[in-house]
Amino acid sequence: MSPVRRCSRTACGRPAVATLTYVYADSTAVLGPLATYAEPHCYDLCAEHSERLTAPRGWEVVRLSDASGPTRPSGDDLEALANAVREAARPQERTAQAGGKNGARGADPVEVGRRGHLRVLRSPDN
Repeated sequence: MSPVRRCSRTACGRPAVATLTYVYADSTAVLGPLATYAEPHCYDLCAEHSERLTAPRGWEVVRLSDASGPTRPSGDDLEALANAVREAARPQERTAQAGGKNGARGADPVEVGRRGHLRVLRSPDN
C-alpha cells in the first residue's frame, strides 16, 4: 500500500490535500486540512476536488483552511520566539534586576526555587 493518501473521488488518483467531513445534525460539510490518519467516515480530496466542492441545497460548506494566510511562520514570529528563548535563558539577571528595584529588599531574591519552567516565588508578606 502506498504511504501517500489518494483522493476519495472515483477514478481520481491524485494525492489528497484536504479532508471532508459531513455533520448531518447541522447540515454542514466541513472541509479542512488533511487529517493525520484516514477515518472511515471522512473523505480525502485532492486540490481540484476540494476547490470545486459543493454541498446539497440547504447545506453549508465550512472551509477551515485559509490559503491567503501565511503557511509558515513569519520573520516576526521567529524573532519573537528567539527573544523569548533568550529571556528564559537569563533567569538570574531578571532576579537581580527585580531585587535591585525594591531598595530595602535588594538582598532578598524574589525567586526561591525553580523546577523546569515553574518558579517558586517568595510571599510578599515575608
